[in-house]
This record gives sequence, C-alpha cells and structure tokens, in this order.
Amino acid sequence: MPKYGNGFKVTTHEKELLTPQSWRKPHDVFLCSMGDLFHEKVPSGFIQRVFDVMKSCRQHRFQVLTKRNERLRQLAPMLPWPENVWMGATVEDSHNVSRIADLVATPAKVRFLSVEPLLSDIPDLPFEGIDWVIVGGESGPGARPVKKEWVVSIRDQCRRARVAFYFKQWGGTRKHANGRTLDGRIYDAMPEVDRSSTPGFFDLQLDTATRV
Repeated sequence: MPKYGNGFKVTTHEKELLTPQSWRKPHDVFLCSMGDLFHEKVPSGFIQRVFDVMKSCRQHRFQVLTKRNERLRQLAPMLPWPENVWMGATVEDSHNVSRIADLVATPAKVRFLSVEPLLSDIPDLPFEGIDWVIVGGESGPGARPVKKEWVVSIRDQCRRARVAFYFKQWGGTRKHANGRTLDGRIYDAMPEVDRSSTPGFFDLQLDTATRV
C-alpha cells in the first residue's frame, strides 16, 4: 500500500483525519495499529488535531493504545478528553507495569491495558483506575510462547478486582488454529458502557509505522 511506502519511518497521514467525519453510522475505531500516536516523532500539533477530530465525532468510539506512557502523561493536560475516547497502555511483561501509573493519570473516561503479547508472568497488576484488560499471546513467525498459568493469573486478578477481562488469542505461528478459548470458554467481557455503536473495530491508520 502506498501509505506504507516509508516502511518504519514515522509518517503522519493528514487526510485520514477527515475519514471519521464521512461515516454516517457509528463505528468503533482502533487508531494506529501499525504505529504509536504518542511516538516522540509524531508532532504534538498532529496529536491535538486527532483528539479534536475524536471530540467532534462523538457518534464513534475511539481506542488509542500507546507504549509511550511518559509522553502520554506529558500531553494529556493539553488534550480534550471526550467520553468516546478510550485510552490504553501496552503492558507486555512485569518490567513495564510502571506504564499503568501514567495511563491512570489521564482523564480518559475508559482506561484499558493491552497485555499483548504476554511475555511473562505479571502477578500484581495495579487495577485502580483500570476498566478493561485485554490479554493475548504473540503471533507470527518466531512467536514466543505464552504460558497458560500467566493468562489464568491475570484472569483471576481481574475477577478479584471486578475488571472486564478479554482473552484475545493464544497466538503462535498458527494463531487461528490455536484459538482463543481458556478453560473451555471464550472471555470477551467489555467495560460496562453504552454499546450503541457497531460491533467490531475499524482500524484507522493515522501514523505509520513504529517498530518497538
């Protein structure tokens, strides 16, 4: 695709800011799955415009996910935070639990953790201010295996904290064959908010691409 012509060089796509305004029906929108909106090379003015668009499109629900927790916390006071913006942080192992504090410091209506790919046991997740946890194993060639006990531990922590738990996949080189059942059932809980928008998420690439 021409959009990815710069490979892993961070590139913003200004024209995409007009896309959500053209949708007549409500959408669930996942931003920048091929990048990170809060990457240090993404101009703060562009991030501001993204949030302004999300604020103006209240009929849609937007998920924003980052590993750049420090920049998120730095810019959060300068951004509008409408209720249709869900903010998340990636916490793939026990060494990155500190990202959660910066996420909780934002005024987002819904805050979530993407524990994907899960690469280690995380025995003591802090859930104060967290509404949703998504867990998944790594997928693709060379995928590092996820242990069932790691997943079960997070599920049980979510139960005790009464936080919605969503198990996305076991992953592996054949992720579809491995499925997403855990102890014989599907875990697909969502935060208890209005579900008036359409099911599933539309992937909107506003910046590409960030290798981490």
